[in-house]
This record gives sequence, structure tokens and C-alpha cells, in this order.
Amino acid sequence: MSGFSWAAFAQGLAPCAGAALAVMLATFAVGLHKGVHRVVDVAWGIGFAVVALVSYVLSAGEGDDGRRLLAAVLTAVWGLRLAGHIAHRGRGHGEDPRYEAMLAKAPGNPDLYALRKVYLLQGALVWLISLPVQAAGYLTGPVGGWAWAGAALWAVGLLFEGVGDHQLARFKADPANRGKIMDRGLWAWTRHPNYFGDFCVWWGLFLIVCQAPGPAAATLVSPVLMSFLLIGGSGKALLERHMAERPGFAAYRARTSGFLPRPPRR
Repeated sequence: MSGFSWAAFAQGLAPCAGAALAVMLATFAVGLHKGVHRVVDVAWGIGFAVVALVSYVLSAGEGDDGRRLLAAVLTAVWGLRLAGHIAHRGRGHGEDPRYEAMLAKAPGNPDLYALRKVYLLQGALVWLISLPVQAAGYLTGPVGGWAWAGAALWAVGLLFEGVGDHQLARFKADPANRGKIMDRGLWAWTRHPNYFGDFCVWWGLFLIVCQAPGPAAATLVSPVLMSFLLIGGSGKALLERHMAERPGFAAYRARTSGFLPRPPRR
């Protein structure tokens, strides 16, 4: 039977929040030095990896060591892969158009506005969304079916992200595809294989704590919030508003699933 150390979990919340804040403040300093705030997108994945590491250290002696290690490793692998991909994709480019448009309308100092509206907000989201990873360290009892199911779903998500990102990068690297809509490979099955991958990753990490109803209920906000961001917030919805007027996008949208993968319509 699994138990859960609520007191130890509660004591670890503040240090994990401090770790997320430290990553974002350090990234803000880098952004000021470089003169671009797109670096915060790299810090998103790094922040999760750092919080997972801090939680792993703090939970030593509290929860099952196998579950502690599983949650920390899965989170770090996902976060560092994402950070590396975004860093490589943005190398040599200027400011992200999203941040450029936002900061052009900023009241007062645009850098301080970016600190409040981008860096600190993302730091808070990293802490909140990582709650299942933090909770996993304080859950006793051996790793069981829920955790292995979560790891399997995480693997599906990482596969969709990695393969989708690789396919899109190869497509964009071919000059013959300039101005065209990517509709091949995984992108023929879903318009957003990378966002669907994120969705699977975070529901998978949540399943790791589902062995105990209390921690599962307390951390359900994490995958629900991530799902909202991916589907209706800054992910799919925002990207498709930008792509709506591109030639061929209407036809692509008509034949391709908006999120959950399925064979394309004729």
C-alpha cells in the first residue's frame, strides 16, 4: 500500500518555486545581454529539469527511490531535449515575432514588462505544472502499473515530439518547400504532433502519482493546465491564428486532425 508524506511535500514546494524563479531570472539576464527575449523559450524546458532535480534531492529518504528516479529522469530528458531543440532552431535569428509584437505595445520599460509578463509568468507555470513530478518523490510503495503506464505514455509523447520536430526541420531545410504547408509524416496525421507529444508527456508524468488518490487529486491541475495551454492557449490556437491566411492551410486543416492523430481525410 502506498503512503504519502504531505508535510515533506509541502516543505519542498518553496525550494522548487525558488529553483524555477532562479532559472527565469538568470535567463532574463541573458536576454538583456543578447537583446532578445526569445531565450525564455529555451529556459522553459530547463526550468522543468531543474525543478525535477531539486525535488529529487529534497525527497531523499521520503518516497520510493525507483519512483523518485523515474519521475526525475523522465522530466529531465523531456525538458533538456526540448531546450536543445529550441536553442538550435533559434540560433542566428532575431527576436521572436510574438515577443516583438507584445513588447511594441508594452507600457513603460519593455524589458521590465517582459520580466513580469513572460519570465515570471513562465516560472510560475513551470512550478505549477511540475507538481506531479514534485509529488512523485514523496509517494511510498513500489513502482506499479500506474507508473509504468505513465512511462509508456511519456515515451509515446517524446516520440511524437522528436520525430515531428525532425520532420519539420528537414522540410524547412529544403528550399523547394519555401511557402508550403508541412503535411507529411506525422504532420499528415495531426497538425500539431509536437503539441500532442507534450500532451502525452504531461499526462504520463501525472499517471506516476495516480497510485495514491490524494496526490493524484492534488496535482490534477498540472496536466489539465498544460492541456489548456497546448490546445487553447499559447500553443495550437495561437499558432493557427498566425497560419490562417497562408496558402494551402485551409485545405490542410480540412483534411488533417487538429490535435489527436488520425489518418488524413481524402
